[in-house]
Amino acid sequence: MWSYLRRSALISEIDSSPSAEHARSPVTTEYQACIFGNVRLVVHDCPLWDIFDSDWYTSRSLIGGADIIVIKYSVNDKTSFQDLKDSYVPMIKKALNHCSVPVIISAVGARKNVPCTCPLCTLDRRNCVTTSEGVQLAKEFGATYLELHALNDFYIQKYFGGVLEYFMIQSLNQKSSEKMKKRKKAQKCHRVQPPQLEQPEKMPILKGEASHYDSDLHNLLFCCQCADVAFYSEDSSKVVEAHKVILCSVSHVFMLLFDVKSPADIHDPSILSTAQSLFAVEAGAGLAAPHDVPPCSVPVRVVVKDSVFCSCLSDILHFIYSGAFQWERLEEDIKKKLKDSEKTEHVLEKVKCILKTPGKVNSLRDCQSHQIKRLYSTSLRLFFNTPVLADVIFTIQGATVPAHRAVLVARCEVMAAMFNGNYLEANSVLVPVYGVSKDTFLSFLEYLYTDSCCPASILQAMSLLICAEMYQVMRLQHICELYIITQLQSMPSRELASTSLSIVSLLKKAKFHNSDCLSTWLLHFIATNYLIFSQKPEFQDLSVEERNFVEMHRWPSNMYLKQLAEYRNYIHSQKCHCTVM
Repeated sequence: MWSYLRRSALISEIDSSPSAEHARSPVTTEYQACIFGNVRLVVHDCPLWDIFDSDWYTSRSLIGGADIIVIKYSVNDKTSFQDLKDSYVPMIKKALNHCSVPVIISAVGARKNVPCTCPLCTLDRRNCVTTSEGVQLAKEFGATYLELHALNDFYIQKYFGGVLEYFMIQSLNQKSSEKMKKRKKAQKCHRVQPPQLEQPEKMPILKGEASHYDSDLHNLLFCCQCADVAFYSEDSSKVVEAHKVILCSVSHVFMLLFDVKSPADIHDPSILSTAQSLFAVEAGAGLAAPHDVPPCSVPVRVVVKDSVFCSCLSDILHFIYSGAFQWERLEEDIKKKLKDSEKTEHVLEKVKCILKTPGKVNSLRDCQSHQIKRLYSTSLRLFFNTPVLADVIFTIQGATVPAHRAVLVARCEVMAAMFNGNYLEANSVLVPVYGVSKDTFLSFLEYLYTDSCCPASILQAMSLLICAEMYQVMRLQHICELYIITQLQSMPSRELASTSLSIVSLLKKAKFHNSDCLSTWLLHFIATNYLIFSQKPEFQDLSVEERNFVEMHRWPSNMYLKQLAEYRNYIHSQKCHCTVM
């Protein structure tokens, strides 16, 4: 250490003095020097290990307060090395007490007798410490191992000095970082802290309702309300009743049968031959009634020519009404009923022909679940707002909207009661509609036909919600609620502040039309955006109960705003910059 301090270019001053005496020899020698210009370096040199035996508390305080520890031993003194390894290294570990202090182990001197590698020769090995033993000690200690064969410029300055200076720089960086942290902590303790803005309350969660589109149409077959077609066997015995619009939505054969399309429109001879070979409509049975005459209560009579197909017709209609996507179940039902593989294959082939798309090759793959379901769910849209097969006409705002009783009854309980009870609409073709606009009512009917709706704006969604509440279609009401919430949540604060849309007006309508979920959500929405809505004139239209709710759940809270005002006053009085900004 003394050699390094005298020769290092980093040292500007150096001084040495014995710090204490034990018996007749100095216990430690203290070296002081200045490095890196103005950094004071203090070295406590302990030439003897006896201090650990005589003064444990002093040695422990020296080791515990050290930034770097250098352990040196002579490579030619095996006994001293063994004593160091067995007795003093464990004491040093205990004194460090798991502190991350860098340790350098220096093996000083050139070995006088190179140990013999012969396994029978052990005398030479007792005289000097081998490199492997030194490295093993360094591993156990987690230290850096150095061998200094001579105390010249190379080993002292470049080798030992380079490692020592590296650890000195690391120690300085660590001390500087800790000092900076303490300074910031002290400043933070004395400075007034900005108020903490809490998170706004979580908005109520609205859960959507699962679709029951297929089940609604399937139940229509069981109740047989508004049936306009009846299938008979060749012996004139009645088999089952059905609805033209449902049958035509899945099959071009029925479109051809009920004059929805002509043979020239279909351009497929196989569909024409299927219709002629399976069914026959009795003459005069399908004539349409005038608009001013109540719809005919007698369904169209259709004779099923194929007796095997006729025996399975109820199962086939259940398959069509359930959405026409349970092909595997239809196969099992027909197999159980006929118990004949040839007849089963015959009937299934006829069903494939009925479901056939014009111009396409008929295959089993076309009858798989996803193929048929896609055909069914999109084809009923073809009859939306068209006079084809329509048996009721709504009059609204001076315009007429054609519709089909079967779809309305299946999808809407209010209309089912209206068209089947002791009401005027049950025996009338023209049905007036009041309280909603034509566009809103068309969107309502579109949902009944297709099970989907796409409002163009929040106001249109609210109008559709009111219409859905009037006809008690709860799922459509939930869809409109979710649309309104999604649109409001996506609005930036600047747009929310400048919009002419009255959120309070939406709240009043939602409450009036029993939309409890939406009204609760809108109250939370107003409270969460309190600083925006409290500046609008519409805020005064809130009831006392609503105002109290908003004030209780407002964000940011009134307490936070008071704390923020106090902090701003403090910042201005101190003439310093705000740490938040």
